[in-house]
Amino acid sequence: MKENIEQRVVGLFILMLAILGYVAWSSIHNIKESIRSNDWVNHTHAVIIHAGEILSYLHGGDAALRTFLITGDERDKQGYRVEYNTMVEQWTEAERLTGRNEEEKALHQRFLDLSLLISNRIDVARSMVQAREQGGLEAVRQQFNTHPDVESINKIERAVRNIDKSENQLLRERDEQQHLQAQATKATVYTGLGVNCVLVLLVVWLMRDDLAARRKAAVALAEANEQLEAKVQERTAELVKTNQSLKQENLERRWSYQALDHQLRYNQLIINSIEEMVIVISRALNISRVNPAVVQTTHWEPQELISQSIERVLQFPPDPAGGASQNPLTAAMRDGRQIQDRPANLLERSGRIIPIRYTLIPLHDQDKIVGGVVTVRLQAGVQQPRQT
Repeated sequence: MKENIEQRVVGLFILMLAILGYVAWSSIHNIKESIRSNDWVNHTHAVIIHAGEILSYLHGGDAALRTFLITGDERDKQGYRVEYNTMVEQWTEAERLTGRNEEEKALHQRFLDLSLLISNRIDVARSMVQAREQGGLEAVRQQFNTHPDVESINKIERAVRNIDKSENQLLRERDEQQHLQAQATKATVYTGLGVNCVLVLLVVWLMRDDLAARRKAAVALAEANEQLEAKVQERTAELVKTNQSLKQENLERRWSYQALDHQLRYNQLIINSIEEMVIVISRALNISRVNPAVVQTTHWEPQELISQSIERVLQFPPDPAGGASQNPLTAAMRDGRQIQDRPANLLERSGRIIPIRYTLIPLHDQDKIVGGVVTVRLQAGVQQPRQT
């Protein structure tokens, strides 16, 4: 129950974080879109301003040109040139602004078309100035009657107005889009906060329910502890009694082990006190123990004999029938029979050979042969080797 409530609370917190993350992402995305829209609106206003400036400087240049054509004053001539140059600069800036992205490709083409009209207007103005300077006012009248050039100004004005109209329409559309984005952001934020508030209330309810369950569990646990304590006391009494019994049993077992250890020590002392040589062998005829008489007689150290074959110290006579020398211990250990007082030779560490008589007694563990005891004594008339 506890793990289930914890999983629900963790799941609700994860859901709340996911909702907050979505709200934050949506808000940031809409803010970025709003910033981009504002940049676009500022850009569009700049284009509209430059387009309006083109008309303004065009009219200003035409006014200065007319004044120059009437008066012939150089200051008016300079004024019209300044106005026309500024008009060209405004067109150049507008053309640069609209040529930076693909969305304004059509608008950029309009400005390119407008450049041809402006160039034609500038050429007409130059021809009139030239006629005024060369032939006076009468030449200007003839030039104007021949080429009135009123339509080019109208075309420029219509082109600029179409650009303004198109840009203003785009501004209205972008304003509407910004409004919708703002509404969507507002709805997303309010919805996310509302859902999170509901989830917080649900988490609080789950925690209160969990606390109530914990209180009940604490009461039940206290009762169970009381019952357990009583059982523990009963079990402790039983364990104390059992422990006393085990102590008594361990004491008896330790006495038994001590007795067995004493018995093994006595057996070792008995074997070591035998004057005859005693060699304990395994079933594979490997030496596992020797008594001091073997060491004293052969001068072999115990570590040089242990785990070695018994044939290292005993040499058996050849077969009377003329066959190869064969170890009679092999068959005796296999059949589990004793060998009594058989002749053999004892090999000293120095290489000296001593005639001896040996006896084999197999060792049985239930119905299995696990080894044997070989007792060796010197033949009559053979002297015991001196200790070196």
